[in-house]
Amino acid sequence: MVVGKKQSVCPEHEGTDSSAYADDVVVVMNSFKSKILKVQVHKRPGKINEDLLNDEDSEDKGIWKSITSFAEGFRSEQTENKKDDVLHIFSVASGHLYERFLRIMMLSVLKHTKSTVKFWFLKNYLSPTFKEFIPEMANEYGFQYELVQYKWPRWLHQQTEKQRIIWGYKILFLDVLFPLAVNKIIFVDADQIVRTDLKELLDLDLDGAPYGYTPFCDSRKEMDGYRFWNSGYWASHLGGRKYHISALYVVDLKRFRKLAAGDRLRGQYQALSQDPNSLSNLDQDLPNNMIHQVAIKSLPQEWLWCETWCSDETKEMAKTIDLCNNPKTKEPKLKAAVRIVPEWNDYDNEIKELSKRMEEQKKDNHTKANLQSSAPKRDEL
Repeated sequence: MVVGKKQSVCPEHEGTDSSAYADDVVVVMNSFKSKILKVQVHKRPGKINEDLLNDEDSEDKGIWKSITSFAEGFRSEQTENKKDDVLHIFSVASGHLYERFLRIMMLSVLKHTKSTVKFWFLKNYLSPTFKEFIPEMANEYGFQYELVQYKWPRWLHQQTEKQRIIWGYKILFLDVLFPLAVNKIIFVDADQIVRTDLKELLDLDLDGAPYGYTPFCDSRKEMDGYRFWNSGYWASHLGGRKYHISALYVVDLKRFRKLAAGDRLRGQYQALSQDPNSLSNLDQDLPNNMIHQVAIKSLPQEWLWCETWCSDETKEMAKTIDLCNNPKTKEPKLKAAVRIVPEWNDYDNEIKELSKRMEEQKKDNHTKANLQSSAPKRDEL
């Protein structure tokens, strides 16, 4: 595969399969193992201040266009031009409590849309019980689903706590977890209840940003002392911008990949994660810290209501309700769910009823199998 032309007689690449002085730069891909290339680039006169990954519309798209042009060839024209009407929802869960929340979140999504829904779950931490239940739920409610997994790269700083590993998967690998045919995906926390059609969020114009997040509410004034982002480092770094919550966000994957946002986030993560005092809330500290390099579209406040930070008066406008932790009361989430969300019990009971029917069906099938195996067999003549 020829990946580029040399522009001078000086060696400008390492790890390729051609001479450093050859006109053509040849790379042979003969295995699934990663191949690392080191390429030196020189900016043209008058382009010293231009970004190498410049995404502006112009005749000269820069190095990013060169790198991605061969990958784009794998997409058919039919796939490229097809309008994606499927509502893609990504979520993660660990432990039986959060899997219980996850089922309810899924049901709330399905109750409020007529679109085809496909759920994407991180396979790594799902229990066997959930993996057994999800096909039955999909058959009952008519949605699609897929379990995805991605091995944490050896070169990327490892996390040791399960919660922080899950936070990392929420934000670090968005460009590689999903197929190229998926244009946009919406992340929804497991402990969230949806009250509107998420297709509205999927169709929302992100104004050129690769993803959109909802800012933290500031209307519950008694929590002002807990809003760490209003002072110190965050106040200085954000420069008047909002600090966003990671419980709900929409990602334009095409735009995200075009801007190399995944590489930028991983690079910043690698630089900051060595310090144990950095990235306390990894999944939201990282994108907020990168807001100057990877823009965030601030979603309207009603897209995420949380009792901890939002006033009671704004609840009726909420399109989703998140059961976020309350650092003041430390109320258990299950207790908070029943108290805060009137429809939560109805969803929970509906899921329990489906689970009960599944168990009864399993028992009936087991009984029939035992009867067949214990039935007397006739001797053959």
